[in-house]
Amino acid sequence: MAFSDPGGRLPVLVSGAGVAGLALAYWLRRAGRRPVLVESAPAPRTGGYMIDFWGPGFEVAERMGLAARLREVGCRIAELRLVDRRGRPRVRLRLSAFEQALGERYVSLLRSDLAAELLARVSDGVEIRFDDEIVGLAQAGHGVDVTFRRGGPQRFELVIGADGAHSKVRRLAFGGADATVPLGRHVAAFTAREYPHPAELAYVSRTIAGRQAVRCALRDGRTAFFLILTDEVLGKRQLDSIDDQRGLLTEAFCGIGWEAKDIVRALNRADDLYFDAVAQVRLPAWSTGRVALTGDAAWAPSLLAGEGSSFAMAGAYLLAGELAAHPYDHRRAFAAYERRLRGYIVKKQNAALRLGGWFAPKTGVGVFVRDQLTRLATLPGFSQLLVGPMVADDLELPTFDWRC
Repeated sequence: MAFSDPGGRLPVLVSGAGVAGLALAYWLRRAGRRPVLVESAPAPRTGGYMIDFWGPGFEVAERMGLAARLREVGCRIAELRLVDRRGRPRVRLRLSAFEQALGERYVSLLRSDLAAELLARVSDGVEIRFDDEIVGLAQAGHGVDVTFRRGGPQRFELVIGADGAHSKVRRLAFGGADATVPLGRHVAAFTAREYPHPAELAYVSRTIAGRQAVRCALRDGRTAFFLILTDEVLGKRQLDSIDDQRGLLTEAFCGIGWEAKDIVRALNRADDLYFDAVAQVRLPAWSTGRVALTGDAAWAPSLLAGEGSSFAMAGAYLLAGELAAHPYDHRRAFAAYERRLRGYIVKKQNAALRLGGWFAPKTGVGVFVRDQLTRLATLPGFSQLLVGPMVADDLELPTFDWRC
């Protein structure tokens, strides 16, 4: 078992090589620590779902020197288009209000593309162990003894769970209780090349009771898809395999009209299908002893909140910053990190609950009401009234005294 590194301090283990874990590894190095990343996937994840990236996370990206690159990789979505079963627009909402409110600090891109840019920033100086995961944690007086599925046991100074809403670290270190709060929907996301219906720089969406399909053409020729269905549509189906998931989604969306046949064809050819329940994570504390959580592992606002990656970036920055400010007192650092962030996160989680009904309303009447409310936003002045509170952020990011 390894007990120290050449610098005299044990490394910090970060579970999860997604947005939260990679950003945390970057800032831990700035804090003078030696992060080690462990990721259960055999390689960096690709595809996934589109994110609209703004707020404190974008500010963190600016401080990392990433903003210009993200603008190159991503795009600025110009329009939301709600269509009928024949593909005719029922509502066309220009998204210029986002540009007016956020200026240059706003971009849309695949979550995996953001993660890829973060990986490029840390790959040369951070040890990353793919195809492995934590299977046991035992806190000792001066460290955490960790056992892995593949690698040998090792002691770390701290362990940080950045391993998503289904966090293994959370289950091992926080008593095993399920902290997830289901929100009554499931989502699927995937990408396709050479999709026959391009609609560049627009979210195009078709909704019937309990189901919603969204697509968006990307700059590189791919099309990103986002499918939402209610748990009532899901029923009690067992979804133990990707084939089960494809079968359910095919059955649920083949009858929505519009481009259903082409969407199902793209779904069944995709090699990057993501499927999961929509849920939030609510915990009374984000740390216990030498173990802490960040990103979706700690608070998952749900995919419907739209700012999960921004929160992950901000959380990573604040956690590493407080460890830099309190280099020999992890308890004080963890407490300060949570104190800065918890109120903000809870407010955003609550806002996501109110927004959830916009996605895949459960009844035909609900779809009609949703469309009418969206149509109101097209009237002069209304879009600014709606977007203003949505993008308003009162989280102030301090400037830390980084050691490196």
